[in-house]
Amino acid sequence: MPELPEVEVCRLGITPHLQQQTVANVIVRNAQLRWPIPAEVSTIVGKTINAIERRAKYLLLRFDSGTLLLHLGMSGTVRVIDKDTEVAKHDHFDLVLANGKALRLNDPRRFGAVLWLAEHQDEQGLLTKLGPEPLSDEFAPGYLFDKAKNRKVPIKTFLMNNHVVVGVGNIYANEALFKAGILPTAPVGTISCQRLDKLTEIIKEVLAAAIKQGGTTLKDFTQADGRPGYFAQSLLVYGRVGQACTCCQTPLEEIRQANRSSVFCPVCQQP
Repeated sequence: MPELPEVEVCRLGITPHLQQQTVANVIVRNAQLRWPIPAEVSTIVGKTINAIERRAKYLLLRFDSGTLLLHLGMSGTVRVIDKDTEVAKHDHFDLVLANGKALRLNDPRRFGAVLWLAEHQDEQGLLTKLGPEPLSDEFAPGYLFDKAKNRKVPIKTFLMNNHVVVGVGNIYANEALFKAGILPTAPVGTISCQRLDKLTEIIKEVLAAAIKQGGTTLKDFTQADGRPGYFAQSLLVYGRVGQACTCCQTPLEEIRQANRSSVFCPVCQQP
């Protein structure tokens, strides 16, 4: 699924086309996504998009009267297109702009979301319960150690908990733990503050690099302009099970954690 860097790249891609544009129409072809698209989204017709922001993996289109929240789910993409572009399979939602362009959501699995937060109020608590952004100052040395005290959950599972920190998805958790030399199964409460601080720094570096390089190329992701990202060529462990570790040449191993793939080097990564 698109992870934080992919969503941030998407935000950067669509912002020049959407910011300060007026909504001419809202087209809902299939309202049955992860949550039904509410009828209230039609209230933004005639309104201006003030800003496009991101919180975790949510895209937030800010209007004076509220916020349109978009989530790409497992396989969703958004593209800026000419409003008369032929509709394809799984094109569920169009935000048509007065300038003749449209923001189109395509979501084969329908795990994405289009929601309206009237007066910017998050009544479902989708945003208010989230942990800090990993690239923010709040995600600083000492933070992970404080959160990890007396916890026995594996460090990989801990990192992917959005209540702890948002956006460290499966791909980048694999990569960061490899670079930090930490085994993904290590109980988080047993890891020293020094190692967790190093991991914090590495998470920031890995995510920043992914954003800079345009997101990770996976079968379900393309940038807003349709071009694929290309950070995948830089991945050190994810998707490389059985291949040689780039540091010690030991074959990389794989286990399943919370139904997700964890790839690691049994030599370079320690509890």
